[in-house]
Amino acid sequence: MSRICQITGKKTIYGHNVSKSQVKTNRTFKSNLHWKKLLNPATQQSMRIRVSASGFRTYKKWISEGKMFDLREIIKKIS
Repeated sequence: MSRICQITGKKTIYGHNVSKSQVKTNRTFKSNLHWKKLLNPATQQSMRIRVSASGFRTYKKWISEGKMFDLREIIKKIS
């Protein structure tokens, strides 16, 4: 499975390490992903998804605001 957040779509990006002498070497910036078991408000069923830390905070914000959403639809948009 690829390293992509299923809520925000965050994924690995590429950049450079830069030394004091300005020599640039390639590196990767990986997103902070975790497997979480989240409740889908539309179906009241729990789903196990791969989510970044910022995606999990977004999910918690939506829940606290009472926003109605379907995790399955969000995952389809990202995939």
